[in-house]
Amino acid sequence: MAQRIHIIGAGLAGTEAAWQVAQAGLRATLYEMRPVQQTPAHKTDRLAELVCSNSLKSESIGTAPWLLKEELRRMDSLLLRVAAKTRVPGGQALTVDRDLFSGEVSRVMEGLAGIELRREEVASIPEDGIVIIASGPLTSDALAGEIARRTGSERLFFYDSISPIVEAESIDMSIAFKASRYGKSLDGTDDYINCPFDKQQYEQFVAALLEAQSHTPHIAEDIAIQEHAQDGTASHEPKASAPCAFFEACLPVEELARRGPETLRFGPMKPMGLTDPRTGRRPWAVVQLRQENLRSSSYNLVGFQNYLKYGEQARILRMIPGLQNAEFLRYGQIHRNTYINAPALLSPTLRLRSEGRILFAGQIAGIEGYVESIATGLLAGRHAAQLAIGGMPAAPPRETALGSLCAYVSGADPRDYQPANITFDLLPQLDEPTRIKLRRDKKARHEEVCRRALEKLDEYLGAHV
Repeated sequence: MAQRIHIIGAGLAGTEAAWQVAQAGLRATLYEMRPVQQTPAHKTDRLAELVCSNSLKSESIGTAPWLLKEELRRMDSLLLRVAAKTRVPGGQALTVDRDLFSGEVSRVMEGLAGIELRREEVASIPEDGIVIIASGPLTSDALAGEIARRTGSERLFFYDSISPIVEAESIDMSIAFKASRYGKSLDGTDDYINCPFDKQQYEQFVAALLEAQSHTPHIAEDIAIQEHAQDGTASHEPKASAPCAFFEACLPVEELARRGPETLRFGPMKPMGLTDPRTGRRPWAVVQLRQENLRSSSYNLVGFQNYLKYGEQARILRMIPGLQNAEFLRYGQIHRNTYINAPALLSPTLRLRSEGRILFAGQIAGIEGYVESIATGLLAGRHAAQLAIGGMPAAPPRETALGSLCAYVSGADPRDYQPANITFDLLPQLDEPTRIKLRRDKKARHEEVCRRALEKLDEYLGAHV
């Protein structure tokens, strides 16, 4: 008889894990604490709610994000299927209507045979069966404390922030214009609304950002908590470095502005590949707005995550040309994310080395990104199903995006562990003859890495499915 499977957390990783368990014909209990206990960032009680962006990143063939999604499709990912069903225009990215997405995942989970959904907080790790901890970056303090005690490991923190959302009807389209960079999109349409700056407008905007008042996160307190844990004697693991205040790939715009006056113009406000129809020239800088839902009634400010006070956001964001009369449906926010020191704790199959019946998936394991969370949830679900029937799970090949993600989680330096997205840097290099042959063609090298990965994945699936 198969062991019972417990899945803690019904976000992206947890719901994907539950789907994989059900597809294996096994039973599981899926726990979600909302709405019994809310988090600082979630707004609904729906499963797999997208808190930050509505983008699942590039669908451009031959890129690392595309490769990871293609591997997931070949492994029957529910959430990639739902993403395709709820897609909205987003240039070359896979972007979704966040409400339809979470609504559809919730509908499937609530009607899934073999999956019992319990709306309750889990404060301690179940002592029976197989356990997947997919409680996410906003893990409750009670469970986070239990994980720390169970593993003898300190918690790590980094801060994440959310982009504002604006009502579409309040955008001044006599100034803003629709276009995708270089005219590229998945279906040939102009998927983004672009708010163009001239040089003077940009300089005034940056100056306002630098002078603005921010909310004060509890960074100092969290660092003190971690340093206190590291000074204790309970753990003999290598000490982790002090946590970064913000995840480097998701820095707030005001933090970017502090790095220099041109940083934003070469970052989220880069104007490359765009022409302002009013002038016939490339703008000095631009803010891009991405569609939020199928009704096209709201747009988010791409790359404009911030932690400014709401009054400051209202004032400064209305300095953006085309948003002078903007009605904001959501302001930018900041919240603390929690993750474990995974390389000191996990094996390449995402199992806790000290207690192999416990697996971790999603952002609690130090995974950054929606698709990356889905990926580890899929693997954890499959591995849990194998363990439940007495089998021994095997990690995907190192040459795959999935295998490389697991290799990073389990094999990075535990003294300096930080969350990671999938990139080609995580995948092993091509053999030397191929590298020499393709040394002048980066695109061809990436395509060859993708070809090799998918070939290895197909071999793996043939042997393990």
